[in-house]
Amino acid sequence: MDSQLPPMPFVAEQYANDKKVHVLLAAATIKLPNIAEALCRNKNISVRILVTEPAENFIVGQSLEKPVLDTLLRIDGVDAIYRDEDEWSPPWTRGGPVLHIELRKWAHILLVAPMSANTMAKMANGIADNLLLSVIRAWDTTGVVDMGFKTQKPLIFAALDMDPCMYRHPVTEKQLKILRDQCGWSESNPEGWVTVLPPIEKSLAYEDVGTGGMMDWRDIVTVVQNYVAGSVQKP
Repeated sequence: MDSQLPPMPFVAEQYANDKKVHVLLAAATIKLPNIAEALCRNKNISVRILVTEPAENFIVGQSLEKPVLDTLLRIDGVDAIYRDEDEWSPPWTRGGPVLHIELRKWAHILLVAPMSANTMAKMANGIADNLLLSVIRAWDTTGVVDMGFKTQKPLIFAALDMDPCMYRHPVTEKQLKILRDQCGWSESNPEGWVTVLPPIEKSLAYEDVGTGGMMDWRDIVTVVQNYVAGSVQKP
């Protein structure tokens, strides 16, 4: 008889008083280890990684530049990795915790680097058909429900990492406008909860050159570190 116990469900409340800044990191980039390691140099930061199925296909350990995802758990400060199927493992029971809600409650900052064209399109239209999008759809955009920040908890996304023609597509601009102008934080919209990190011009992996590439990962880390230093209400 198999005596192995099922995994315990994740409950955000267990970490409410750990005196750490909780960064939920969703990244589909070979720079994921760099970003995670850099964030975790701050011993007051706890990182949990959320990976979609397309992202995991991209980070598959095919070379030294593409490490096997689970090896990131060796980084001190990376506390867990979640995949879409973890939403239902163990199976949900009435009254039990729901993973995407618990991750929302746990996180002080959500960093998506980069945000794919597919994820951006779904986010702009409120679609929640995987774990990441469910977290985004359930995000406390008002700052009323989840405490710990002076205002809303920020969602930071690096836009984007796509072909220049995809970036220049009118649909892309329409969706970016929703996220940037309606949801985005600015001096004129201090209640905004989304920070859009603009793409840069660079040579992409498939040799096209143009605007659409993700900004340098070190600059992304700096943005998060600035939020950690300035936005979190210290215990």
